[in-house]
Amino acid sequence: MKYVGYLGTSQGWYFRDLQRAAGLGHWPEPVTIEPLAFADLQVAYSGGASSLFSARDGSGSNDFQALLVRTMPIGSLEQTIFRMNALHVAQSNGVRVVNPPRALEVAIDKWLTLETVRRHGLAIPRTICCQTRDQAMEAWDRIGGDCVVKPIFGGEGRGILRVTDADMAWRVFTTLEQLRAVIYCQEFLQGPGYDLRLLVIADAIFCVKRSAKGDWRTNVARGGTAQAHEPTFEQMQIAFKAARAVGASIAGVDLLTDSQGRDVVLEVNAVPGWKATARALDVDIARVVLEKLLWNPT
Repeated sequence: MKYVGYLGTSQGWYFRDLQRAAGLGHWPEPVTIEPLAFADLQVAYSGGASSLFSARDGSGSNDFQALLVRTMPIGSLEQTIFRMNALHVAQSNGVRVVNPPRALEVAIDKWLTLETVRRHGLAIPRTICCQTRDQAMEAWDRIGGDCVVKPIFGGEGRGILRVTDADMAWRVFTTLEQLRAVIYCQEFLQGPGYDLRLLVIADAIFCVKRSAKGDWRTNVARGGTAQAHEPTFEQMQIAFKAARAVGASIAGVDLLTDSQGRDVVLEVNAVPGWKATARALDVDIARVVLEKLLWNPT
């Protein structure tokens, strides 16, 4: 029996989809997807070795050949650091963690993600991160008085604003400063009316074109639609390079072709969804995840 630990909600669609794929019966030996919770993690030491425990049955994570991370719940700074360190412990003990903890640490931070892919030679939007209203107002002006403001931690298009008015900018940046937030200002790029989500899974890639009527935010979670799309060779190379840059085995790379014809990396998601992509392409992506990342990792 091959055990895969699933760190995420056991009530969600992705857990059920992986369970379905694991039960298809084509595996050399049975595959079981075991639900785990970050709150249940503990690291114990016995006989000079460390084990990652779960509330499953009190046994160590060495029972698991792999851990698939699908969430990082809100917690204190201490809890978050411990959870990430626990994943590092599991990885050092030979458990395949997908995505690796370092990839999660990079990709959960939008600013660090863009800085990482920029250093690997990929095009990104002009982006300025700061901590005060005055710095942000200066950044907004330097970018051209039209910027996208994002939470550096977050996903599915939540909390993203486009700011084109000076008074609105002052109000938004004042509020963020009072909340002690990092202010992430990114130039608004005029694209063709859609962006691309390239889902990288090891050496495979799946691409959809995302658009939304009357909204520049194309996230499917916000009501956008996904259609099958054939990426160019260059776009596929960018996606693979971006995933490798952050160290992710599975990644959702968002690209936008700007008015100059450049393919610009907007984000790299290390806990990407595949529901819309699977439907648009009619591909069993859960099975691909199990085969390429958990059964026979390349």
